Amino acid sequence: MKRLSAEDPRWIGDYRLLGRLGEGGMGRVYLARSGRGRTVAVKAVQDELARQPDFRRRFAQEITAARKVGGEWTAPVLDADTEAATPWLATGYIAGPSLSEVVDDQFGPLPHPTVTALASGLVRALSDIHRAGLVHRDLKPSNILITIDGPRVIDFGIARALDSAVQSAGGLTRTGALVGSPGFMSPEQVRGMQVTPASDVFCLGAVLAYAATGRMPFGTADSGVHALLFRIAEEEPELSGLEGPLRDLVAACLTKNPADRPTVEMLLQQTEGELKGTWLPGEVLAELGRHAVQLLDSEDPESVEQPRAEAVSTAGPVVSGPLAQPTPSTPPPSAPQGPSTPPPSPQQGPSTPPPSGQSAPSTPPPPGLYGPPSGSPYSPPRQQQWQPGFPGQHAGPAPAPGPAPAGPAPAPGPAPAGPGGPGGARPAQPLRPTASPRRSAQALTVLFSLHLLIGTIAVVVDGLVINKLDSVQANTGFADELEDINGYGRLQGATVGVEVIESLLGISVIVLWLIWFWRVRVNSEHFAPGRIRYSSAMAVGSWFIPVCNLFMPKQVLNDVWTASDPAAPQWQGYGPKPRVRRGIVNGWWTMWLVYFFFFLLDYESWYGEDSLEAAQQTISVAVFTDFFGIPATILALVLVSRLTSMQDGRLAGRLN
Repeated sequence: MKRLSAEDPRWIGDYRLLGRLGEGGMGRVYLARSGRGRTVAVKAVQDELARQPDFRRRFAQEITAARKVGGEWTAPVLDADTEAATPWLATGYIAGPSLSEVVDDQFGPLPHPTVTALASGLVRALSDIHRAGLVHRDLKPSNILITIDGPRVIDFGIARALDSAVQSAGGLTRTGALVGSPGFMSPEQVRGMQVTPASDVFCLGAVLAYAATGRMPFGTADSGVHALLFRIAEEEPELSGLEGPLRDLVAACLTKNPADRPTVEMLLQQTEGELKGTWLPGEVLAELGRHAVQLLDSEDPESVEQPRAEAVSTAGPVVSGPLAQPTPSTPPPSAPQGPSTPPPSPQQGPSTPPPSGQSAPSTPPPPGLYGPPSGSPYSPPRQQQWQPGFPGQHAGPAPAPGPAPAGPAPAPGPAPAGPGGPGGARPAQPLRPTASPRRSAQALTVLFSLHLLIGTIAVVVDGLVINKLDSVQANTGFADELEDINGYGRLQGATVGVEVIESLLGISVIVLWLIWFWRVRVNSEHFAPGRIRYSSAMAVGSWFIPVCNLFMPKQVLNDVWTASDPAAPQWQGYGPKPRVRRGIVNGWWTMWLVYFFFFLLDYESWYGEDSLEAAQQTISVAVFTDFFGIPATILALVLVSRLTSMQDGRLAGRLN
């Protein structure tokens, strides 16, 4: 990792940069920390690419698809802003050296068992990437990080967005444009043909040959890039030093014709179980330990006691070179104009927000203290503002900065309210701690399963009652006394038993549902602070408010689902609202409303009616109620399971 230079920004989005990790075809990669202290890797796109609308569109599409890959064998996508002046992407940081560093600088060629285990992990990473509808297109040693648990692939799928910037219609690469890394490209990439998952298989073979021998199978570019590309497209690879099953696997992957290469599914079967135990040599394991210590020792470039605005102003320009923007000496045009005052020094006032629950000064800190510097090309398209409580809450326009009043600060008043109602941000408030909703979800699953069983029994009992009542009417032709019906006592007893069990289960389901609903509502506030409609207490109480219970819980659940879905992590109200599929939510809510309507009509039991005709009408309504109650319960089971899994994934750190 290199130290930040004068031309590097200090902040990208809400991430504080610690150092520069590298630079590639798309832009620079920085080591950074989020507001919660998580170490991440942030890639800032080159300014030349940022000016191409087609690149931005494809970049956004690929980020959305890349979120589906997960983080078992790859670096998870945590955050991004494709609409900023300079688009950027934040992924989980993997504390390990790249394969190129291990082979070229630290250890040399790896033993065959290690390379075989490496193949097993890389095949699984490619399987996840391809299953998400992506093609890596740039699988090379520098894009493979080595960890104790196995290899991790980075920059997956994002190369496809870069590909679109140098492609013409029809999926063919423009003349003179090259997408990929010479030495680790497939013949179809060299020829400018359409790239498929088979191209990644070819690159995999080149990577494995390099890891086992320390050299590229088609030589280096010492004799010229064009000569290297010709050897990739026309000549056979140099595989001396490889032997046995590993040589056969690499040779099969490096077949010129994409149709003759093994598929990822075939490679999964061939390498299954190879990555186990201690798969790395001792020297490499020792280097991983040193790498982890170096990460722990890394510090912020500026003191944590220095205000953010002051850090930006004293650390040189925020951005220079192709990304340069002049540092404003006056408030930006979008901000209300007021007297210009210098930012307070550390001795003049606190440089960090007061702890949650304590009083806060009524005069907000200088712009940029808790958000990206004003005018930064990395700033999200929203108005940053300080609010008492915790960073990340936004409510209404910020007041104009002015000189600090003399004397003691006035007592703080209530926080300014943001736009209320559906879709509006709420005032900042202390966050409750997060916790997994798994326990309440498991209890709900058991109760819902029992409810399904009792509902099925109820349908059977109702069917017997209908048959008996129909037969009595057909035989007598007039309304008879219900008590005189043969078998009346047994049918009444069965119906009463089912109703009692359903009532007890219903009460238990209601209590656990409210607990689970409150918990997922609290958790989602951490994923999208201030963007969930209504408070936690109101979200629970809305189920018992007449008329309001027909729409308010659904509004809360829509927001909770959007905040928890992996397709839209860290959405906090800036930029367009993410498009999240809520088919499960909408389907369940529709069935629930229909079931609720029939449940209100089914307020009496058939055996309490005075006539045979009234009993038939009542039992018919009961059948319709059970008919809609069963699918509503099944959809509720799916909803609880899916939403719980999404929140567990966010809380476990796979998504920030």
